[in-house]
Amino acid sequence: MIGIASLGSGSRGNATLVCMEDELLLIDCGFTVKQAEARLARLGVRGGDISAILVTHEHSDHASGVAALAHKYALPIYASHGTYSRPQHALFGSAFDGDVAFEIGDVHVNPVRVPHDASEPTQFVLRCDGVQIGVLSDLGCVTPHVTRQFSGCDLLMLEANHDVEMLQNGKYPPALKRRIRSDLGHLSNEQAASLLAAVADPALNVLIGHVSEENNSVERIEAVFDPYRARVASIELATQSYGSGWIVQRGSVEELPVAQQGFALQTAQPNC
Repeated sequence: MIGIASLGSGSRGNATLVCMEDELLLIDCGFTVKQAEARLARLGVRGGDISAILVTHEHSDHASGVAALAHKYALPIYASHGTYSRPQHALFGSAFDGDVAFEIGDVHVNPVRVPHDASEPTQFVLRCDGVQIGVLSDLGCVTPHVTRQFSGCDLLMLEANHDVEMLQNGKYPPALKRRIRSDLGHLSNEQAASLLAAVADPALNVLIGHVSEENNSVERIEAVFDPYRARVASIELATQSYGSGWIVQRGSVEELPVAQQGFALQTAQPNC
């Protein structure tokens, strides 16, 4: 099976599962072990089924649960040299340089450098057996480099963090508002849509993620992204509380590379 699912996406915790045939990769874990296990179970996965954890950057909503989950299930961790240089989450594992590809089993992993206020932050483009999946959850602006690297994806998780008007009129302190809107912050709905316009393809399935519960809404997202539905295969939404079901590009959820199946597997329902 080849597909993607979100355990949960937002400022209170992020984790994304990518299944690439025999490899089941977890990108980030901003949840406790107990929370992560419950969210994995909903998707038909146990911690021990995971092949490796890839870390995008050191911010707590992406990395706070990585070390504990990796320790419990003896999972290898992959993160950039810059991410490992930040001591707050006690991460240990294999280090990579941004924009230098590497392999995990049969999966080609491209860690794409992105503009974000972290130490060597990357996002990931994964390729296996002719299928390409992109996970793009934290960046402050869309650069030509990002557009090139995430073109040609079959599945794309795309950050649409905030609605500019809601952020400006919201209760966040001015400094935090400036940080979110900066080129090292997070993408607005309109910025995300501009990237989607550049990479849109009739076969592309899109999962909108990292949506602010405070500064965005389903209605605002629909207003911006509905015009693109005719240009892509599907657009769905990952939430903070639920995440998403599996979005399957090839095969079926019954083909997940898990040791034993005993869960009610859930696929995504369009909600955006």
